[in-house]
Amino acid sequence: MSKRDYYEVLGVSKSATADEIKKAYRKLAIQFHPDKNPDNPAAEDKFKEAAEAYEVLSNPEKKQRYDQFGHQGVGGAGGYGGGGMNMEDIFSQFGDIFGGGGAGGFGSFFGGGGGGRRTKKGSNLRVKLKMNLSEIANGVEKKIKVKRHLVADGVSFKTCSSCQGSGQIKKVVNTMLGQMVSASTCGVCGGNGQLVDKKPAEADSRGLIIKEEVISINIPGGVAEGMQLSMSGKGNEIPGGIAGDLLIVIEEIEDTTFQRDGNNVIFDLYVSFIDAALGASIEVPTIEGKVKIKIDPGTQSGKMLRLKGKGIKDINGYTKGDQLIMVNVWTPTHLSKEERQTLESLLNSENFKPDPGKGDKTFFDKMKEFF
Repeated sequence: MSKRDYYEVLGVSKSATADEIKKAYRKLAIQFHPDKNPDNPAAEDKFKEAAEAYEVLSNPEKKQRYDQFGHQGVGGAGGYGGGGMNMEDIFSQFGDIFGGGGAGGFGSFFGGGGGGRRTKKGSNLRVKLKMNLSEIANGVEKKIKVKRHLVADGVSFKTCSSCQGSGQIKKVVNTMLGQMVSASTCGVCGGNGQLVDKKPAEADSRGLIIKEEVISINIPGGVAEGMQLSMSGKGNEIPGGIAGDLLIVIEEIEDTTFQRDGNNVIFDLYVSFIDAALGASIEVPTIEGKVKIKIDPGTQSGKMLRLKGKGIKDINGYTKGDQLIMVNVWTPTHLSKEERQTLESLLNSENFKPDPGKGDKTFFDKMKEFF
């Protein structure tokens, strides 16, 4: 099978700079890295092909020979010259591409470059947690019951004889590039590197039991619907590895008194026509309890009042939102004969005729001002 042009492999032109070649290779290496494509031979081949192309084009002397004579100018079999470079050699030689140091940022494929097995992690658990607005505003401690897989007391393990405790089976394959070493998860121990030796009767074949635990969760103030919090190590355990995480998804209970807008809360206040005209001191609810506010004489319907710091705590800081009070003047729908006569006597009064001035803001002006 003929070899592809190295420039075509990396997707660059012959005039590409060293930085452009490096950037192109790094993109392909991340895309086809074995960690991201487990048990995918096609991706592994593309990963090796990109490494071969970069090994030649990143070297000025080899690049010059390749530009002049093609593949034959760099050994026929490519940049590796049939020398049997394996995956670990690739990681070692191009460590700077992956973030430095041996296998670098992708070191888990070869256990951080030391040939050891990578640490296994148990599965995560996900729970939904309902919270009311008062709890969301300032944070709260919640206790929930969670059923987890735990390693049973009295379980003992022995080293897997198939992989000798490494958790991986390595195979040497002869290719046109030389000898390549591939690694796959051990099918006997599932990558754990160990097998159950002795276990209590209630444990399953992996030495695990299901146990219900009460877990205390500190929820910070300012969380919102759909937000996900994580508690490390509170998920399912796994033999020879570390426990997964507990993922807490917030569900916000709809409040019957307030509407939430970010860290602000909105309250609709209905006042009588008389209180709006004469002014009044009115008690209103807040998240933290009731407070009294002043309604100025002549307050118009639609006016917004602000209670500073009476909203929801910001999850990323120490500030708090505000409570916005929308004043609604209540117009009576049923009048007695005497009430009607009283209002009719004021019908021609100049004070009762609408006279909006330039200083009176429209509804949209008020919305812009407060939001």
